[in-house]
Amino acid sequence: MTSATDPSTALTPFPDHTQLPDSDGTFVKNWQEHPQSILLTDSITPVLKQLHPEGQYCIGQDLGIYWRLTDPPERGAEAPDWFYVGNVPPLLDGQTRRSYVLWREFIAPLIALEFVSGDGSEERDKTPWQGKFWIYEQVIHPAYYGIYEVNKASVEVYKLIGGQYQLLAANERGHYPITRLGVELGLWQGEYQNAQLPWLRWWDLQGNLLLTGEERADRESQRAEQERQRADRLIAQLRSLGIEPEA
Repeated sequence: MTSATDPSTALTPFPDHTQLPDSDGTFVKNWQEHPQSILLTDSITPVLKQLHPEGQYCIGQDLGIYWRLTDPPERGAEAPDWFYVGNVPPLLDGQTRRSYVLWREFIAPLIALEFVSGDGSEERDKTPWQGKFWIYEQVIHPAYYGIYEVNKASVEVYKLIGGQYQLLAANERGHYPITRLGVELGLWQGEYQNAQLPWLRWWDLQGNLLLTGEERADRESQRAEQERQRADRLIAQLRSLGIEPEA
C-alpha cells in the first residue's frame, strides 16, 4: 500500500493555505461550471446566514482541499466544484482562503459537489490514494458527495454511513434531503444566465425553490406591481360611484 507521505520529501512544519498553490494550472473544463456554482451559493446564502448568524462558515468554488503533502503540492489536493464547511471562520488571520487545508482546520466539509465534464468515471473513481470517490470517502469525509451530470440531466447523491458512501434514493419530489442544512438538492429545468439547462438547485424541506437574489427582487417587483394595479382598480371603482379617493 502506498504511504500517505514520502518521508524523504515531507515538509516541516506543515504548510498553511498561504504556502500552498491555489491552482493546478488547468483550465475550467466547461463554461457552465462557474454559473452553476454561483447559482448554488447565491440561493443558499440566506439559509446559511440563519444557521450561522455570526458568519462562521465558508463555501469553496473550485477551491483546493489539501489532504496530504506531496511533491508537487497540488497533487495532494482535490478541488470540488462546490463545497460547504460549517463552523469555521470565513477568513484566516484576516486573509481570504487560497485553499482549504485539512491538517490546519480539521473540520470536514458537510457537502462536496462535482460537476461532470467527461464521462463521469473520474468522479466515480475508487482507486486507493488516487480516485476522487476514494479520496472523498476515505480521507476528506464530506457527509454528502454529489455527482452532477448536466448532459445527462442527472445527479447522484451519496451519504457517508459507517465510513462508506451509500447512494441515496430521491424523495417523492425527485430531490435529495440534506437534513443538517434543512434543504433538498435536485434538478431544475429553467433559464439562468441566458442558458436553458437542467440546473442543480436547492429547495427547502417543504419543496419550495430557494431563489437567487435576482429572483427574489423580481418576485418583489411583481408583487408591488400587482398591489399597484389592485389600488388603481379600487380608485376607479370609487370614482365610478362618485367618490374621490383621498390622496
